[in-house]
Amino acid sequence: MTSFIVIPARLHSTRLPEKLLLAETGKPLIQHTYESAQKATRPSGIIVATDHERIAETVKRFGGSVAMTDPAAPSGTDRVAEVAQNLDDADIIVNVQGDEPDISAEAIDKVVELLENNPEAVMATLATPIRNKSQLEDPACVKVIFDHQQRAMYFSRSVIPHPRNWDASLLEAEPAHFHQHIGLYAYRREFLLSLTNLPQSAVEKLESLEQLRVLFHGYTILVGVIDQPSIGIDTPEDYEAFVRLERNR
Repeated sequence: MTSFIVIPARLHSTRLPEKLLLAETGKPLIQHTYESAQKATRPSGIIVATDHERIAETVKRFGGSVAMTDPAAPSGTDRVAEVAQNLDDADIIVNVQGDEPDISAEAIDKVVELLENNPEAVMATLATPIRNKSQLEDPACVKVIFDHQQRAMYFSRSVIPHPRNWDASLLEAEPAHFHQHIGLYAYRREFLLSLTNLPQSAVEKLESLEQLRVLFHGYTILVGVIDQPSIGIDTPEDYEAFVRLERNR
């Protein structure tokens, strides 16, 4: 079974303008992500899907593969699907966010293996335990619950499961009661090509979580658990912290 990584990469971003081209470490951010993703052993290749020539030229300069996509694409998923149309030999497509320079190769391999080993699932993603109450209650931290077969039951910005009687020891339970969803996805290629045509559900719109569309229409998403998430670069502070980390390596 063949898998391929696609990195959606928009030039414009709201909180940190043109962040994928920032290069205070000596390399643009998109190159860090590309090189980290390359360390995964399961996928057979990697390509950046971008809406802008500046990112395309940057990727070409460091020797990466790149494809131009429709600037009007409404989401990263649409951008990934557009590129996947031309990846006829790929059975599985992995969506790696361009602003995650420390994405774990093991995490990428894990989502691929979940689909390789479970033919009933059309998507796989990851989660990590939540051990902090402020993180648990933060709507920006998307939570996920899953069943004993690792099938996602629901994703939410609210606290799920919601304890009827709160006790701080709930955060220390093993196995963990609460899990943060990590936005790394593997799709079966044929499903990905149909996903963008599925109608949105009311619950997807309410939560503003695209993965709920998959559950609403009755498909299976598998959830693998890892110890630590990779950190996305969303703000100037995030990038400054990443630069400091790189300089100390």
